[in-house]
Amino acid sequence: MEIRNVAIIAHVDHGKTTLVDKMLRQAGAFRENQVVEERVMDSNPLEKERGITILAKNTSIRWKDTKINIVDTPGHADFGGEVERILRMVDGVLLVVDAFDGPMPQTRFVLRKALELGRTPIIVINKIDRPGADPLRVHDEVLSLFIELEATEEQLDSPVVYCSAKNGISTLDLDQEAVDFEPLFETIVKTVPPPPTDKDGPFQMLVSTIDYSAYLGRMAIGRIERGTVHMGDSITLVTPDNSAAPVRGRVTKLYGYEGLERVEIQEASAGEIVLLAGFENVDIGTTLTDPNTPDALEGISVEEPTISVDFVVNNSPFAGKEGRFVTSRQIRERLYKELERNVALRVEDSDTTDAWSVSGRGELHLSILMETMRREGFEFQVSRPRVITRIDDNGQKLEPFEELAIDVPEDYLGVVIEKLGPRKAEMIEMKNPGQGLVRLLYRVPARGLFGYRSEFLTDTRGTGIMHHRFLEYGPWAGPLSGRSRGVLVSMENGTIIAFALFSLQERSTLFVTPGDAVYEGMLIGENSRPGDMDVNPCKEKKLTNMRSKGADEAIVLEPPRQITLESALEYIEDDELIEVTPQSIRLRKRMLAASDRKRVTREVKRERDRASA
Repeated sequence: MEIRNVAIIAHVDHGKTTLVDKMLRQAGAFRENQVVEERVMDSNPLEKERGITILAKNTSIRWKDTKINIVDTPGHADFGGEVERILRMVDGVLLVVDAFDGPMPQTRFVLRKALELGRTPIIVINKIDRPGADPLRVHDEVLSLFIELEATEEQLDSPVVYCSAKNGISTLDLDQEAVDFEPLFETIVKTVPPPPTDKDGPFQMLVSTIDYSAYLGRMAIGRIERGTVHMGDSITLVTPDNSAAPVRGRVTKLYGYEGLERVEIQEASAGEIVLLAGFENVDIGTTLTDPNTPDALEGISVEEPTISVDFVVNNSPFAGKEGRFVTSRQIRERLYKELERNVALRVEDSDTTDAWSVSGRGELHLSILMETMRREGFEFQVSRPRVITRIDDNGQKLEPFEELAIDVPEDYLGVVIEKLGPRKAEMIEMKNPGQGLVRLLYRVPARGLFGYRSEFLTDTRGTGIMHHRFLEYGPWAGPLSGRSRGVLVSMENGTIIAFALFSLQERSTLFVTPGDAVYEGMLIGENSRPGDMDVNPCKEKKLTNMRSKGADEAIVLEPPRQITLESALEYIEDDELIEVTPQSIRLRKRMLAASDRKRVTREVKRERDRASA
């Protein structure tokens, strides 16, 4: 039986997971009467809710006499750590590109990784049935991207498959009617080279992914590079740089992939992707080898994080009321446990025992961790994100820059360009792909994008689309203006009253509703002007013998602004924190008491006056 190992890479929402769905169905991976939900590969609840792939996942299909192992990878650059290690397991990639959008920032990111590793690409132009689709234009754009990324001649000759994943059809020629996925399967079998098949050599496997079982403990997933492994074999664990002594163990369980199922097998040979149990301390990037030839393979290199936040133990007046895990020991253990799977994450202890610096590839990368911990029952606080700077050889300060791609209707083009100017964004390209949209490409400091997404959606009335990815480190761009409006800060503890909010909503945008619990120092809304304002949201209407409580007009309140983790991370300033619990997301000042905040403001002003004098 022949084997082909392929990864599916694409920009967010270009149809990777739907494509895998239909490939599984047409290859007969499901029974005729089997109930299968949409996007079956998005097994994580967060993936289903957001419609994005976060974790790379393995599956396999059998096409005639060939077993095709498929890895569905994330399309967002924030989860590039997943993509980088998965590409080490495969020999070819399906580059899925939307027939209308064409190559986007993440397309460039994942394709560059695949080409650097010498993987054989197959171009899949998806959504050919979409209104406004122009597959031939997109094909030219993809080839231009290949040339720009310095692809080899063999990679430039990549085959092109036109398909509609939603309808389960594909064709190699747009003049021919697309019927099913047979052209796609045949192209994979013909184009992707078979994996190395040195079955007689000593066993060797690079660990690309880690899984966990309550019964078996940690399990290693990877492709066997050399030799054969059997159940019960004695093997050795070796670190990439031989920094630790080799550890000997025994294979207690061995699994292969058939469709979406893990199937227990007795042996596996070079080229197969397997899951193996038997080592409690196995890590991503380590090598499992024959004890007699403990040769380590090259480790998995992952780009460094660019953004960090502080995780802090919750010390608000509501601490411990909603979460199950609230202590510093529990939070620290959970953060360090995340490092076992999340190779692009960094966690560092701080000077205090109740705060940790957590660094990741972007705001989405960090917010997914926060949302996962929140759903597990953890309660904690988070600071405003900050960029990770570097110093070059000449002593110059460098900061991360992002490539920002924006699709916006022509009517809102002016306001978008106007708002990006003060954020130190440089326009690289402007083009018109059609249907009344303009595509803008910018180079912008990563910190210049903090807080911009919500502003962008407001300015474009929700019709604009923006994506960004890490581009490079460049010279420090100078100071940037922060939030233009102040906030409403509660000056009382208690329950929010509708009467109090009615008088506040004329000069603010509220974050809360009547009946919510509130404490001193909590943010309840955004001021319509610069500067913070202390307010009392618990103020009740005074009753007299001259009038009753309901004598005046009925109180009608506007719906509050919904606060999500991503919007909160973009919104807060340095003197504020996000309180994250399983039930609530609240914004608060670091210093809850108004008197403390005023004292600090006076001291800062005094220091500034001294410096200027």
